[in-house]
Amino acid sequence: MKLIVGISGASGAIYGIRLLEELKKRDAEVHLVISKWGELTIEEETKYAVEEVRSLADKVYKEESLGAAIASGSFKNNGMIVAPCSMKTLSGIANGYAEGLLIRAADVCLKERRRLILLTRETPLNSIHLENMLKLSRLGVTIMPPVPAFYASPQTLDDIVNHTVGRILDQLDIENQLFRRWEGLM
Repeated sequence: MKLIVGISGASGAIYGIRLLEELKKRDAEVHLVISKWGELTIEEETKYAVEEVRSLADKVYKEESLGAAIASGSFKNNGMIVAPCSMKTLSGIANGYAEGLLIRAADVCLKERRRLILLTRETPLNSIHLENMLKLSRLGVTIMPPVPAFYASPQTLDDIVNHTVGRILDQLDIENQLFRRWEGLM
């Protein structure tokens, strides 16, 4: 499996990092692009250095590298995940404003009808955010805000992050046991 992962500047960089860790365990070929603000968020919110995060990918691209392989529809892949996805990034994708590589790679997934998963991060949401999400959802994009599931009785922040990352892997048809699945009421 060949995947593109984008990390934007929204809060929640740990989601993208944990996803990279899990994909590395599963020998997926990962192509990574981190926005400038994503780098700052990684440093501010996590114990990881940006170079550590980059080392989790097979290929890393600079945000300004619009000539990169992932900017072309001829680059065959199984889809892209933006985790976290800021409202700025969401807007760029929804409106075809591919200013940088992260948004251009997502735009290519749209035009090639490849899987695109956006872990949108903002609250509260305004009408523009919701309209952009709806526009993309209608195009087949999976809009996946990282909403905790309390039926699994999370005890730590890692439990909450792992649940969301496990659900991303489910969307990609990648087996995982990162969270307790709902088994129904007795």
